Amino acid sequence: MSPQPHDHADLILTGTVLTLDDAGTVITDGAVAVAGDTIAAIGPAADLLARFPRAQRLEEPRGLIMPGLINAHTHAAMACFRGLADDLPLMEWLEKHIFPAEAKLTGEIVYHSTLLSAAEMIRSGTTSFCDMYLFTKEVARATADCGMRGWIGEVLYDFPSPCYGELANGFAYLEEMFAEYREHPLITVTVDPHAVYTCSPDLLRRLKEVADRHHAPYVIHLAETRDEVAGCRQRYGASPVMHLEQLGLLDSRVIADHCVVLDQAEIELLARRGVKVAHCPESNMKLASGVAPVPQLLAAGVTVGLGTDGSASNNDVDLFREMGTAAKLHKVFALDPTVMTADETLGLATRGGAALLGAEARIGSLEAGKKADCIVLDLDQPHLTPLYHIPSHLVYAARGSDVIHSVINGRLVMRDRKLTTIDEPALLAEMARIAALIRR
Repeated sequence: MSPQPHDHADLILTGTVLTLDDAGTVITDGAVAVAGDTIAAIGPAADLLARFPRAQRLEEPRGLIMPGLINAHTHAAMACFRGLADDLPLMEWLEKHIFPAEAKLTGEIVYHSTLLSAAEMIRSGTTSFCDMYLFTKEVARATADCGMRGWIGEVLYDFPSPCYGELANGFAYLEEMFAEYREHPLITVTVDPHAVYTCSPDLLRRLKEVADRHHAPYVIHLAETRDEVAGCRQRYGASPVMHLEQLGLLDSRVIADHCVVLDQAEIELLARRGVKVAHCPESNMKLASGVAPVPQLLAAGVTVGLGTDGSASNNDVDLFREMGTAAKLHKVFALDPTVMTADETLGLATRGGAALLGAEARIGSLEAGKKADCIVLDLDQPHLTPLYHIPSHLVYAARGSDVIHSVINGRLVMRDRKLTTIDEPALLAEMARIAALIRR
């Protein structure tokens, strides 16, 4: 990237700057200057304040300015089902509770439930997310309204959808999404077959053709449980990964969610094909799906991002919590404290997520010319004192509630813990009404 020089800035954030650039640059008494939707400059605070004297200032001497976190896999609108059916195996949870509840969803419920997740994500440091769900015109509308950056796709499967009805309508719905958001600065449309156990080989192929035609990510739940793998072997004579390989679908456009049950040959195949993996440790733990072989995936060269999954199976979308869980889960699973270092884990939630989405040239690190997606944490707290190694604190000690400001695409969407794009009291009241409907 060769950024163009800027002769003005609209906003300057000052504090300690953690860039997460290739050199790992950290600037004490640093600043990030924002012009429009872009980072205009990064450097010592004194230099940037002198260079852009008319810019609005947001000064935090004890603040940490860092890239916004990127949630690589979630179902934002499932916030309306948070706590509805806990402590169950995945297929029982899906078939007996979630699918029946989803059959009664409306666009209005999805819109407000997406806003609820967006409020939680902004409050806990997430600036971008990759979402697959239903009524995604409403998911996209809520995402744009609150100013978040979203990769958003309508789930398609063999049976009728509560959103579009028969499958043929789903393809039309998808084309309408592409047409509406083709040039949108925040919304990218994805193509989302649900899973190999809900999509026929023909549907998987047809959707890949759509993804290829639109140069769009192809997002699918893959190898999430042993039951899924066994069922796929029984039905198609191959594991889910090898089933997609035999269909000729594995390539760099594919974002595979979960990937818990893999053997070494499949890991190496995913690496050769350029498939990206979204790792969701807390959801996998809660549903007892297993532990994804993330250290082995990373060692093989697979791009991995960190996701929360939906609030119905997590039950939150706080990526700071998810980072801590991810690092510690893999250490205890491998019985090796050197596995999944703080730096590696932080990378999953930032640069890894950006690379997974094909957006590493725009987001994931703080560099001049990239989009202005950044957050500020308050370091002046007992649980963050003393400070020796910033990534260690971010992974093992920081909380989502430590985020005090959030800027997305140059827009200040949270200042001093107050959301500026969402009427939080009105939203919570509306969600109480929706919860009463769901309860009935």
